[in-house]
Amino acid sequence: MENNQIIEQLKSIIKPYVNDAEAMSNLTESTDFITDLKINSANLVDIVLDVEEAFKIDIDNESMAKMLTVEATINIIKSKLHQQ
Repeated sequence: MENNQIIEQLKSIIKPYVNDAEAMSNLTESTDFITDLKINSANLVDIVLDVEEAFKIDIDNESMAKMLTVEATINIIKSKLHQQ
């Protein structure tokens, strides 16, 4: 799965948790969920659960703690998909 495909799926997962439309429109691999998108830690957990469901993967606590940027999230998703 290509990064741009993952980003498109991530956008639809993240969108309900972001109030800043401009920040969403500028989403790139370097986007930080907390700093750039102002997503709180409780919503990050919801996003991780949504990612697990959307990509049909299991994300362990260690990986979840690293999912702070779009790039890190893409890398974890690709890693988990590769393990299947």
